[in-house]
Amino acid sequence: MHISKGRQLTYCTNVHPGEDWNTTFESIKKFVPIIKKSVCPNDLFGLGLRLSNQASQELGEADRLAVFKTWLNTNGIYIFTMNGFPFGNFHETTVKDKVHQPDWSTPKRLDYTKRLFEQLSELLPKGMSGGISTSPVSYKHWYRSKEQKELIFKKGAKNMVLIADMLYALEQTTGQYLHLDIEPEPDGMLENTEELIYFFDNFLISYGRELFQEKYGLNEKECETIVKKYITMCYDICHFSLAYEEPKNTFEKLAAKGIQIGKIQISAALKALFKHSNNDKVWDAVAKFDEPTYLHQVTVKKPEGVVTYPDLTVVLKERNSVDELRAHFHVPIFLEKFDQLYSTQDHIVKVLDILKTQKVSEHLEIETYTWDVLPKALKQPLSDSIIREIQWVQERL
Repeated sequence: MHISKGRQLTYCTNVHPGEDWNTTFESIKKFVPIIKKSVCPNDLFGLGLRLSNQASQELGEADRLAVFKTWLNTNGIYIFTMNGFPFGNFHETTVKDKVHQPDWSTPKRLDYTKRLFEQLSELLPKGMSGGISTSPVSYKHWYRSKEQKELIFKKGAKNMVLIADMLYALEQTTGQYLHLDIEPEPDGMLENTEELIYFFDNFLISYGRELFQEKYGLNEKECETIVKKYITMCYDICHFSLAYEEPKNTFEKLAAKGIQIGKIQISAALKALFKHSNNDKVWDAVAKFDEPTYLHQVTVKKPEGVVTYPDLTVVLKERNSVDELRAHFHVPIFLEKFDQLYSTQDHIVKVLDILKTQKVSEHLEIETYTWDVLPKALKQPLSDSIIREIQWVQERL
């Protein structure tokens, strides 16, 4: 939905099951009209759409896209952003590091993303910009040596630049502006601001210059401008709180490099504080979030920097002495404290305070996808939970 300063606020449908198109559409029809009625009954409601590869392929068959567009128009709903990170099934199965498969070194990831952009182009209302968030190139633990990581960066950058070329050509012919939003996360090949800047400076821009100079005869500056226009960053607040990065610092560093934030995903991480606490009770509370579906990377800030552990299970086995840990478990954004634990809601508040005076991004998407796997005490009816999250953000903006 439209909110202040030209921005749009929505939630991401990756919270709903949907490996195939029929399941995806049924979930949307079941939940979205109820949510819209509560948060913007008299206005159009923008939606963050997540399509698996299979669902996207099936949406392109027969007249399904036309039927979906008719349903959206009839119900006062439109699509302006999509989540193109999870390629396969994202519910009721073990996802873990498979969420990065296939990575950006592969034709499959490239073809999937191209198809999503073609579909977003059809769904996006006229005169509106659109974006698709995507994987941070690959998963860091699949590649051990510096040479292997360098090769994946090169392959990933070449494929992303092909997307930039597609989007550049699209805008030249139709006037429609779409962007690819890279989403850093713990243990991704890109985890934080510095790594994203490194990827732009050393790979994306150089391959962009190579392609756009040869294809269109543009100079180096024009090539760099194109790359940074069509490839942006998805700033997931949970992920950057895990990197222990202050929002203000991240936004300033990106602005200095001319890197845009295509989308802000509003999400909160799990936080445990062990100072002045009964540590056994805190650890027991953390253990309730150890579940087998998703990766729940853990970060701890130490004198040598931020240390990342691949999953909660690893940390719970050791229970080493720490003052604080943060876990990649998207908890309800309206909760600051629960049981013996906290959330990184303070980072969300800092971002929303900045948004009151600075634009930063046009697209805001709430992305709490873990309702099915939350501890029982935090579970509420799904529609009620999503509505509460949207209203919590509305009140603060």
